[in-house]
Amino acid sequence: MENLQGLSPQNQNASVEEESKRKAAEDEMRRDMMATILDSAARERLSRIALVSPERSRQVETIIMRMAQSGQLRGRVSEQQLIDLLDQMEDARSKTTTKTTIVYQRRRDFDDDDDF
Repeated sequence: MENLQGLSPQNQNASVEEESKRKAAEDEMRRDMMATILDSAARERLSRIALVSPERSRQVETIIMRMAQSGQLRGRVSEQQLIDLLDQMEDARSKTTTKTTIVYQRRRDFDDDDDF
């Protein structure tokens, strides 16, 4: 049945290996770029963010890499600049999403003690 699909187990293993190597190379390139763009304090803060929220860290890295590639960054990004970028991201996120409010509605039972 696998031969009917056109992929033998060896070809599937090779493609999975190739994909994992490609992802590893991309991650290594991303880390190298972050090391050259960010100063040590900013890198440390970003790594702490990655521990808590990996997807948010990925977003910040992508934004910083785009800014560097487009020439918007002058020199290395300091921790304060990273904090400012995070604040801007939070402001943009809060404008697009509405805050959720929870309203408690309590039912009044026949045997309430409030009647006294």
